[in-house]
Amino acid sequence: MMLLIVALIAAALSSCATYRPAPKVFHEATIQPYRLDSGDRLRITVFEQQSLTNTYTVDQAGYIAFPLVGQVAARGATVTQLEGVIAQKLKQGFLRDPDVTIELDRYRSIFVMGEVGQPGQYSYVPGMTVLNAIAVSGGFSPRANQRDVDVTRKINGNILTGRVPITDPILAGDTIYVRERLF
Repeated sequence: MMLLIVALIAAALSSCATYRPAPKVFHEATIQPYRLDSGDRLRITVFEQQSLTNTYTVDQAGYIAFPLVGQVAARGATVTQLEGVIAQKLKQGFLRDPDVTIELDRYRSIFVMGEVGQPGQYSYVPGMTVLNAIAVSGGFSPRANQRDVDVTRKINGNILTGRVPITDPILAGDTIYVRERLF
């Protein structure tokens, strides 16, 4: 009997050792301007240049292939920054005063794993919370911990994981892991 109690206490303490609350930068990322990354699809319009106006996807290396100027780095840039970079490149011998506008056509996907109805890859919608993502993935399984989840997020090139409540906002590209409850 005593051995069973010691084993239960050890198991409980070992699960506490893996608890990682979300760092401050984790929450600050949700209020920062949106940063582009692989998988984002952009609608780029160059005023009065129909041949340049099209939909472009940020590739795995973080670039878009834009006519006339070639590869343009998009990873980590905001939409406004990328508009300026493309306009500047087009000014260098191609157009006199290009007017470039970029809209996000489709955000990169989110991933929901663990104790949910249908784990997998899902479309991100701005303003989405952890609970919304879980609902899209079929809701909690009967064994799910419904208080908080682990979210893995890429911030400034670093991959961070933190435990957050289910009411927290998520970002495009996040991976949500719903743990199994103990009892």
